[in-house]
Amino acid sequence: MLKEQKYSVLIASSNEKFDQILLSLLPANEYGPVDVVNSAGSARRKLLEMSYDILIVNAPLKDERGANFAVDCARETGMGIMLLLDASIFDEVSTVAEEYGVLCLSKPTNRAAVTSSLRLLCATRQRLKRMEKKASSFEEKIQEIKLVNRAKLLLMEKADLSEEDAHRFIEKMAMDSRSPKVEIAQEIITRYKE
Repeated sequence: MLKEQKYSVLIASSNEKFDQILLSLLPANEYGPVDVVNSAGSARRKLLEMSYDILIVNAPLKDERGANFAVDCARETGMGIMLLLDASIFDEVSTVAEEYGVLCLSKPTNRAAVTSSLRLLCATRQRLKRMEKKASSFEEKIQEIKLVNRAKLLLMEKADLSEEDAHRFIEKMAMDSRSPKVEIAQEIITRYKE
């Protein structure tokens, strides 16, 4: 069973009519907060204040075409990005933008295409979050292993234990005190550093 999640959305668009239609496709129980800006500059400022799950760029924007902004965001963030482009430039721009993971739609488009694209962006964002969490977990595990190895080395140097005995010593201390090995390792490092 999938847990419900709300996705934060930043819309960069200089077309108020489009903004209203798009907002109607973002129900509050699934999307929020939803912020709307009309320029790439304003969007960049918003992105400094807050991180978003999804960025929707309705090109062109007031201050630039929008495609470069979408690609820059794709390079720098893990957001799901949708770029809406006029049909006249769609083929040329989408070929480049899609290389960076930007989902491109040709305008005019319809509600079904936008809704389907939003669902795809949400699914992709959810998958990316799980991968980021897993990577973070691996990083933590590596740091723990490094800390325990450092404690073993100190025990080998200062207490004249073999590697196997140092390992057993840390494990026994952890079991006896019902503490994680990493805490015992930190205590050993602190004790021998003084």
